[in-house]
Amino acid sequence: MDVQLQPLSKPRNSDILRILLVDDHIIFRKGIASLINYQTNLSLVGEAGNGLEGIHLARQLKPDIVLMDIRMPDMNGFEATEIIKKEMPCTKVVILTVLDGDDQLFTSIQAGADGYLPKYFEPKQLFDTLEQVRREEKALPDAIATKIVQDFWQTSGVMQEEQSVKILSNRELEVLKCVARGETNQEIADNLKISENTVKNHVRSILEKLSVRNRIQAAVYAVREGII
Repeated sequence: MDVQLQPLSKPRNSDILRILLVDDHIIFRKGIASLINYQTNLSLVGEAGNGLEGIHLARQLKPDIVLMDIRMPDMNGFEATEIIKKEMPCTKVVILTVLDGDDQLFTSIQAGADGYLPKYFEPKQLFDTLEQVRREEKALPDAIATKIVQDFWQTSGVMQEEQSVKILSNRELEVLKCVARGETNQEIADNLKISENTVKNHVRSILEKLSVRNRIQAAVYAVREGII
């Protein structure tokens, strides 16, 4: 088994993100591990070489965020993500992808992933993505977000917004439109003249009412239903 536990050398508090890394390429893993270990607000608590090992460590370590590769032996990242999100919904999962197919993207969305990061990322992209996921914001590179909107607009039957009005309040619809445009919680708060905590409460209510797992699925819903 290619499982490694990392010593908790940094003080554990709510400001430090505990990261589990799941990828079968050890050189790539060590590169990311090096980046994480140099950050005072990040802690790499474990490494795994496939989805089964990743699930085992996620259950044991309860990380804040899992960085998850897609193509791995024994169990791929899609299956592992779905299991982790069902068992540990508070644990965030960021998919590491080479963007070599639209099917991968949509399968990741269905599995409940909270963010997506191309494997050719710059260090700042990694840190920004982790921070966005920590803040429960949509963590999608612009190119991927645009692709989602384009593909769902072209392939899905657009329904009337009135159907969503029956589910969401007017304020929740306003927040959902902002979420679908990729705005952060603070940007939504500034635009709607409400507090950031109020935005977070509205987002939680939207996810619950729409029976979706995260902001990305909510954004996809908004596009599919013609809300934006």
